[in-house]
Formats: sequence, structure tokens, C-alpha cells
Amino acid sequence: MPVTKPRGRRPTIDDVAREAGVSRGTVSRVLNGGHWVSEPSRAQVDRAIRVTGYRINPHARSLATSRTGSVGFLLTESYERFFADPNFLQILRACADALAEHGMTLVLIMADTLEERRRATEYLTGGHVDGALVVSSHRDSQEFLATLLEANLPVISAGVPLGFEASVGYATADDEGGARTMITYLRDKGRSRLVHIAGPQDTSGGTARLRAFRELMGDEFSEELVAYGDYGRESGRKAMRELIARDVAFDGVFCANDLMAAGAMDVLRSAGIEVPEDVAVAGFDDAPVALETDPPLTTVHQPFDRVSGEMVRLLLDEIDGRAAGRVTLPTRIVERGTV
Repeated sequence: MPVTKPRGRRPTIDDVAREAGVSRGTVSRVLNGGHWVSEPSRAQVDRAIRVTGYRINPHARSLATSRTGSVGFLLTESYERFFADPNFLQILRACADALAEHGMTLVLIMADTLEERRRATEYLTGGHVDGALVVSSHRDSQEFLATLLEANLPVISAGVPLGFEASVGYATADDEGGARTMITYLRDKGRSRLVHIAGPQDTSGGTARLRAFRELMGDEFSEELVAYGDYGRESGRKAMRELIARDVAFDGVFCANDLMAAGAMDVLRSAGIEVPEDVAVAGFDDAPVALETDPPLTTVHQPFDRVSGEMVRLLLDEIDGRAAGRVTLPTRIVERGTV
């Protein structure tokens, strides 16, 4: 006789098996990924789970599989940067959604200071998570990666982890390729005197975008054409003031991200320099701020949703015992009104 939702007790696998008319082993295989189960049997089990109201006991599953069902999301930035830069929130949300499809939980861990990274490392290696997604890791603050690797914790980085390229898997957008495409685009639009507002040089994105600028400028390159920021809007303002103060003639500015480009536009407007009539401005990321500038910002689109999905896929592969993978995804130019 079919089993409806049992009263007074938690439904069991046996209840699901009776309702579905299959063996207990078939139900177990469906719950653990559906391997070696026919589609009709899987459909019967899925229906029986809904009818009985069966829920997986995460504690029991953890004991049986030695897994927690949780993944750490380690962000090595300040709280201010996390809330100011929407890219972090976009990656966090996309990773959480991708993991939820596998019944897994994402745990956000902020670790800006050395002490915070020490505590985060202790937590991550303490058996609380099955792996870690590392976001915005700076070269000089990556001592924790060695500890995580020594503990055999599966780790995937957002962006190339400088100094750990051969040992840590990663998913990234094509920073150098995207920068090259944008610089070429600016030149094709008749902008022959370019300057660059570079990102932090202890990050893979900052170094790759500057490398593209230096190589494409060739013999025309000089350090006077570059000012540095920290990816924040205020640092873009400061860098733009520096470039203007150097009295370097320029008709185009390639910025390593959109927030700094927005800051540069603030300064240009205050100086009476029209965008794009006098100076073209290009960014990188295609962040929400690119639609808020006046005029809207021409930029390089990073596929953050795809990067996040690849991060989760690569991490789950590692958790299942496969070798660390590395994926680089293409970027594209989004033409708006600043070039």
C-alpha cells in the first residue's frame, strides 16, 4: 500500500522505497547522484520523495561520506571593498546558486588582515568544509594557500593565483586578451596618445592588463603614461589627477576596472575635459557603475557568472579526487558612449 506523508515521525528511505516500488538500494543510489539508475526508476523515486516529504539528514550523510556539504568562500579583501565593489557580490551569489544545485552550502569568510587569514585557515582546515573558493587573493597575502594545500583541502581561485599557478586550480577571464582588444579598439577609433590607470600589481588582473598596455605601446611606452590605483573609485580620481599633473598629452585612458574609470571621469569633468570629445575613457569588468556614468562607460565584459560556474565545477571535481583544473574564459567589448 502506498505510503503518504507519515505522521509523528520523520520519513525514511524505506518509506520512499515502498512508495516508489523500488529497492532501498535504488533510492540510495538516486540520493547519491543517480548512477546506475534508469530514468523511469529515478522519476518514481523523485515522486516518492515529494509524496512522503523525505528530507536528507545532513548529519547522517556527513558521517557516511566524511563530507560536510559546505564550501568556504574566502575573500581576502576589506569589508569596505566587499560592499563597494559589486563584482564580489556577483561572484558570491553565482557560486552560491551553483552549489545549491548540488545541495551544498556556501560559507562566506572575510579575511583581510594577517590574523583574520590565520583564523580563516584554521577554520577551513578544521574539517568544517569540503573545499574553498578563494577570491581576490593578493600576491603578498597568500601565505594561507600553502597551508590549505598542505592540509590537502581542495582549493580553486578566482583569477590566476600569483605564485601558485602550478599548484592551485583557477577560473579566470582573459585579462590580458581583453586588455589587448580594448587598447586596439581605442587605437582603431583614432586615439593615438593613450595612458593607463593600472590596478594593483600584486593581483593577476592588474599585472596582466598593464602587461598588455606596455607591450602594445611598444617604443612609445614610458612609466609617465601609467598611474596606479587599488580598483576603488577614489583611487581612479587620484590616478587621473596624477596623469593630468604630469602634463602628458593624451586623448584616451584605458582603466583596469570600471570603478577607477568612473573616478577618472569625475576628475576629467571637473577639469572641463569632455568625454569622449576630448578624451576617450575605457574600463574593464562591465560592472553596474558602467551604466551609471555620464555618458555610459565603454568597457570589457567579464563573464562573472560563467567564471563562478567554472569555479564550482572545478572545485567539485577536486573534491571528487580529480586533479586541479584551469579555465580561461573569453571577454568582449561593450560599446557605450565614452569612446
